[in-house]
Amino acid sequence: MLFIKRIMAPRIQLAKAAWRWVETVKPEEIKQEHIELAYRVNLPACKRGTCRRNCKGNPNCLVGIGEQAWLGEIDENAFHNIDDPNSERRDKNTFVGLTNLGATCYVNTFLQVWFHNLELRRRLYQCHNSRAQEHNIESDYEPQSICEHLQYLFALLQNSNRKYIDPSGLVKALGLDTGQQQDAQEFSKLFLSLLEDTLSKQKNPNLQNVIQRQFCGQFSYVTVCNQCGRSSALPSRFYELELNIQGHKNLTECVTEFLKEENLDGDNRYYCESCQGKQNATRRIKLHSLPPTLNLQLMRFVFDRQTGHKKKLNTFISFPEQLDMGPFLEGNQDQNCVYELSAVLIHRGISAYSGHYIAHVKDARTGDWYKFNDEEIEKMEGKKLQLGIEEDIAETVKSQTRKPKCSKGYHCSRNAYMLVYKVQEAETSDSSRNIVEVPAFLQRLVDQDNHKFEEWCSEMADMRKQSVDKGKAKHEEVKELYELLPAMDGGPYEFIPLEWLKKWLDDSTATKEIDNSLFLCCHNKLHPDKVGDSKRVSLQAAELLYKRYGGGPRLDNSSMCRVCVGQRCRVLRLKNQLNEDYKEVSNLIKRTLSGEGYWVGKASLRSWRQLALEQLEEDEHETKHSNGQTNGQGPHTNNSKELSEVNEDEMRTFNEDIVCSHGNLSIAETERKLVSSEVWTKLRAYFPKAPEFTQNQESCQQCLTLEQEEKDNEAVSKMMALDQKNQLLNLFHEKNRPILTKWPQDTDVLYIVPLYFVDEWKKFIRRPTKSSPVSNVGNALLLCPHGGFMFTYDSLINGDAQHVALLWPSEWEVISRLFIVDQPISIHCFKQTTPSGPTAEYTTQPDLCWECREGFLFQQQRDLREYTQATIYIRKVVEDKMMMKEVAPEMNASSSEAEEEKEDQPKMDGEKDPDFSQVSSSSCIVNKVVEPHEIVLCFFQSQDSAKRLKLNDNSIAKLAVAAPVSNSTKLGGIRRSTRHRKLRGEKALIVSANQTLKELKIQIMHAFSVAPFDQNLSINGKCLTDDSATLGSLGVIPESIICLKADEPIADYAAMDDVYQVRMPEEGFKGTGLLGH
Repeated sequence: MLFIKRIMAPRIQLAKAAWRWVETVKPEEIKQEHIELAYRVNLPACKRGTCRRNCKGNPNCLVGIGEQAWLGEIDENAFHNIDDPNSERRDKNTFVGLTNLGATCYVNTFLQVWFHNLELRRRLYQCHNSRAQEHNIESDYEPQSICEHLQYLFALLQNSNRKYIDPSGLVKALGLDTGQQQDAQEFSKLFLSLLEDTLSKQKNPNLQNVIQRQFCGQFSYVTVCNQCGRSSALPSRFYELELNIQGHKNLTECVTEFLKEENLDGDNRYYCESCQGKQNATRRIKLHSLPPTLNLQLMRFVFDRQTGHKKKLNTFISFPEQLDMGPFLEGNQDQNCVYELSAVLIHRGISAYSGHYIAHVKDARTGDWYKFNDEEIEKMEGKKLQLGIEEDIAETVKSQTRKPKCSKGYHCSRNAYMLVYKVQEAETSDSSRNIVEVPAFLQRLVDQDNHKFEEWCSEMADMRKQSVDKGKAKHEEVKELYELLPAMDGGPYEFIPLEWLKKWLDDSTATKEIDNSLFLCCHNKLHPDKVGDSKRVSLQAAELLYKRYGGGPRLDNSSMCRVCVGQRCRVLRLKNQLNEDYKEVSNLIKRTLSGEGYWVGKASLRSWRQLALEQLEEDEHETKHSNGQTNGQGPHTNNSKELSEVNEDEMRTFNEDIVCSHGNLSIAETERKLVSSEVWTKLRAYFPKAPEFTQNQESCQQCLTLEQEEKDNEAVSKMMALDQKNQLLNLFHEKNRPILTKWPQDTDVLYIVPLYFVDEWKKFIRRPTKSSPVSNVGNALLLCPHGGFMFTYDSLINGDAQHVALLWPSEWEVISRLFIVDQPISIHCFKQTTPSGPTAEYTTQPDLCWECREGFLFQQQRDLREYTQATIYIRKVVEDKMMMKEVAPEMNASSSEAEEEKEDQPKMDGEKDPDFSQVSSSSCIVNKVVEPHEIVLCFFQSQDSAKRLKLNDNSIAKLAVAAPVSNSTKLGGIRRSTRHRKLRGEKALIVSANQTLKELKIQIMHAFSVAPFDQNLSINGKCLTDDSATLGSLGVIPESIICLKADEPIADYAAMDDVYQVRMPEEGFKGTGLLGH
């Protein structure tokens, strides 16, 4: 048989070895050699290279405490973590990058493209800027308008000394969320539109149309009637051409499809004014003029109707370096139609909602190509555009499509989403056309920023030098002192905390003074348990360390505590003796008792060994200082342990289980046992402070008296409950109860009490010894602050009766006699005979308070229209029947399901459960459950915010009337649970009253994977069609059930674009400066 011996950790082995001598040495026999063994003074020191890490149990081990970093030659760069400030300096003949503020790479790419549009930059510099011209350079310049921000940003990009600049001023002015990536193409459109609007307000007429002159072209939609041949043209202008790339291989195919002829027939026929009717026709786009800068948007991000999200098309598209648009232009043959590629914008990544944007831009002055990747700028070799690395990023998706070979002068990309072409200009010797000078007023601001940058570089260089000088001094100090640390055999020494030595050798933390206060025992000497967390160093080294860093109290060889060692010796010897004593006590208690005995708690007797062990461990640690720690456990740790043990009902003191609350012997004789004096003597040795009760000790007289009184009170309560039950037997058993809809023939008055009172009374009747007797009816809860009744007869038969109980006059007489009644409430029936037949009129006493009733109803209706975070249910139906198969689970927190809840009571025979009937588009509203002890507002929000008002004596003004109940609720006080139970195919959504129907459809799209344009929604038979209307205005209230019927998908691209613009995963630019906010 193979025996595996468990190997103890070295630290535990050292701790056990330090106290092994206690087996043969009594506390009174302890000598100095035993104290030195306990403090491990004579353990051999470890040599360098023998320990991988420091031996914490050995106070003489000084290896692995951080000295490795200091012993030997050290590069001065290791003394600081400050980068060379010159690494932030712009290299000669390079461009300036832009900082990515989190997810603003899409902004940076367009800013670099627009900066390299020399004409746009030149015109922006000409914009009037009185704020910059009058700025005092002693303060920071803060642009206000978009033009001012762009001016300053372009000037910095042109002449800054920095390697990259921070565009946060412009981003903040636009109100963009720096942590959310947005649609880059939409940003381009909106920003140019905003810039066009801003420039149009300039006084200089040459600046008002800069955007149009640079980016705007013209085309027209031409429709030709097939019947009469009449042609009609609708002129329009464009700032970019949006080209579909799906199914195409090159740019020419994309442009051709954009301009191709479209047939208008069937339902899509054209109304011809000449024919005065709808006719088949053809429609196409005619290009009339092109701008100097031609922006071509490749539509890579399209809406996927199956998932309800945008997706990226990774289609390879080839495009030329030189593009001839002449074949596509109609008329105006004098225009130069040859364009040169000037920028390619790339999206790296496979998802439409993530990835990274970069730009490849051609320098108009030199013809060199540069890759702009936020802060990093790379110049392409040989003045050629290189897209290879960017195309490799998308290879994470195993695509079957290989990159096609490109002809000379062409490039191929499946990540390019925008191409920028500039019209080819005739070669000229005038080099000034490609030179744009920064105006003096802007250059002054750039010089101010450059001056700040140079000051920062100088400051960083000084800090680097200071850190190096400090590090070199520390290096010399450590090399000197570390050699002096080991204590010589027989020489003087002191104890220093290990953690302090580690921090002294850690250059990243400031060295504080030496603190030994946590290592002291209650005798102000070194605690034996703390020797493992300290190191024994030579007196010479200690003198130098205390001289340089201060601290204390100092612990030398006289600081080893003889008292603590003696106490520990006694405890360890008792712990070794405990097992033998346990066996002996177990045998002794089995013998027949003879002579005087002592009472011991049975629970104490069962667990006395564990209690003794805990007591010995406490004695073992009781010498620790009040603000110190033992074995690494602080006072908070010990307190938490005690609390956990108390919470687990564990015994803390021996024999406390037979001590009553008065400190006397408990009256529970079954919980204690008589033991012999011999047993008690052994137990007493371990528990000297335990309570002692001899065999003749009497039980606590106070407890005996209280026990008798409790029995008497229980008997009285049982008699009272039986008497009340016999007098109100029908009320208790819910038999022969009056019902308002069928007014009893033998009485014209019924009495009303709160149902809460009846429920509490029934609890007392069922368990009179466990529940308190009811003394007060509390009818004031059903009255308004003016003393008027809050219910009408009609409201009671329509649902309010679920919170009250109806009583017969005879029952009211009994209740008036048995309980305190603050205010009688009754309902009277006056029957009359009229020519049209018998009629009945109902009144209440006290009378109804119309003012409070109308105020409550108004508040109730307003609450139903102004809710937030409320639950509604969406049921998907197929052919007016419930769809019973499971549907896709929710995809986000906004459409999380409410938890399933159980019914309070089973349904009565013959009752129909509306939750399980087949539901058509006109589903009814289902109400929440009302607990027996609560009156609840008819305003059910999500579980986190449901407004519930519990009844109490002070809640008169808080009375709330419940909503109309379903047919399953019986009048007269018997309530039925109407808690909503979801069916398969149903989802619970969290909505607010001010949310639009369109936003709800987006939530439904994520819950059911049904596109908004395929959703037909209805509530109570009414179709919901106005997407811009709020749910509150459409009558959608909390707990409503909305029926969803899904159409078969149709190719409605206009609707797809509409949903695409909503972009649930992206909030878009709603609320930003790009939309005028």
